[in-house]
Amino acid sequence: MAESGAEQRVKRLRAALESGRWAPVQRMLAALNPAESASLLASLPSRERALIWEMVDPADDGEVLLHLPEDVRAELIEQMDTAELVAAAGDMEIDDLADFLDSLPETVTAQVMRALSDTDRARLEAVMVHDPDTAGGLMNTDTVTVRPDVSLEVVMRYLRKRGELPLHTDALFVVDRYGVYLGTLSLERILTSDPEQLVQKVMDHELEALPVSMPAHEVAQRFQSSDLVSAPVVDDQRHRLIGRITVDDVVDVIRAEAERNLLSMAGLDDQEDLFAPVPRAARRRAIWLGLNLCTAFLAARVVGLFEATLEQIIALAVLMPIVASMGGIAANQIVALMVRGLALGQVGAGNTGALLRKELLVALFNGLLWGAAVAGVVWWWFQWPLLSLVIGLALLLNLLLAASAGLLVPLLLRRMGLDPALAGSMVVTTITDVMGFFLFLGLGTLILL
Repeated sequence: MAESGAEQRVKRLRAALESGRWAPVQRMLAALNPAESASLLASLPSRERALIWEMVDPADDGEVLLHLPEDVRAELIEQMDTAELVAAAGDMEIDDLADFLDSLPETVTAQVMRALSDTDRARLEAVMVHDPDTAGGLMNTDTVTVRPDVSLEVVMRYLRKRGELPLHTDALFVVDRYGVYLGTLSLERILTSDPEQLVQKVMDHELEALPVSMPAHEVAQRFQSSDLVSAPVVDDQRHRLIGRITVDDVVDVIRAEAERNLLSMAGLDDQEDLFAPVPRAARRRAIWLGLNLCTAFLAARVVGLFEATLEQIIALAVLMPIVASMGGIAANQIVALMVRGLALGQVGAGNTGALLRKELLVALFNGLLWGAAVAGVVWWWFQWPLLSLVIGLALLLNLLLAASAGLLVPLLLRRMGLDPALAGSMVVTTITDVMGFFLFLGLGTLILL
């Protein structure tokens, strides 16, 4: 397999570090943008990471820190003095600064706040009062607004006077004299419409504003479904415009959600440092391993119920893992689909029944197909038709059970307020293991003895 660009950069950097040649390292770092530098730092062990961090352009410190996992960011922040941290925070956008301040000691946070202008301090406080995982926590307050009763010519003169627009500005927001959001005015309309036209004649009334309390994952869904570049945020009471969210912040939400779901299925923290100290990494993983050990003992207890059967028919012990393994794989396939569907808002009470019927039919098809295949192999292997019947029937029943568990368990966990990505895989694997052993050994006891 060909090496990725990141792997090649890490290899070249290590070679340069080992040779003691600093100039090539600095040239390589200078060619990277902040996100690439962050990815590179996260790929290095702590000692090499510290060396490279010292060579990063101080002007990029803030942006690089924002792109790092929390554990890595905390490690590097410990190496920085207060003046460096204040300087790193100085050039950040307000929404990014709000996220960054959560990583800083209180004494440093106070100094950063004092270094801000009164206007920026007020904007920052307006963002920090909201939960980080809501529209209010994602928004920036750098909105550009116009009134509906002015002409496009007036708007263009206003924009020329401003001289610049905030990043990712594709539209201006139209508000009344009380700041209530009315709609949007795209830059395209401003440039292509008759300058004498009033804003209210050419503005877009259809783009709905995002409530400040809307969860971040719903914000991401809205951006995805409507192909938005930016969107207005309004307060929950009076529908007053208080900020905007841009697509770069939503991309971060989507990426973080995907990483969290992927790692949660293994009981890992999406912010964990790849090169975290052994005691910390071992402690985090020990908890998950302990939970899985409890489920393994439960499965072993079920097997122990059929000890007499296993003593008489050794073939059952040989074949037993097949049924549980097939059920576990089938269930986890469905859990992965359900976690994605729940995250995207594609699964709800209205379509659960149809989904269950579909998955049961899929399980029935695969159960008949692979049940027959396994039964044929067992018949050829042990020359025992009834044993073939037992394993084929057990496999079919466990796949049907796996389909039900894989679909219903994530829904139940979501209703209980638990994370399906974190607990769903472990729960359904326990169900399919326990029931797979019980079905196979139970049928073996009934049919073969």
